[in-house]
Amino acid sequence: MIVVDEGYERYGVTAEIAAMIQERAFFDLEGPVKRMGAMHVPIPFSPPLEDVTVPTEQSVFEAARSLCGK
Repeated sequence: MIVVDEGYERYGVTAEIAAMIQERAFFDLEGPVKRMGAMHVPIPFSPPLEDVTVPTEQSVFEAARSLCGK
């Protein structure tokens, strides 16, 4: 299970959803819940810099691939 959000990974929606999944579906999961969110830095105003701080399609793909063991 991967929970992805453009908000902060810690103390936000991503953390809460991951915690709920872990609590309620622990025995149905085959691995840990992975959270992916924005870096723990202030979100830049500049769009190119903002794109660097949030999860990208490629980073989500790589995380999914690593969870599958490939």
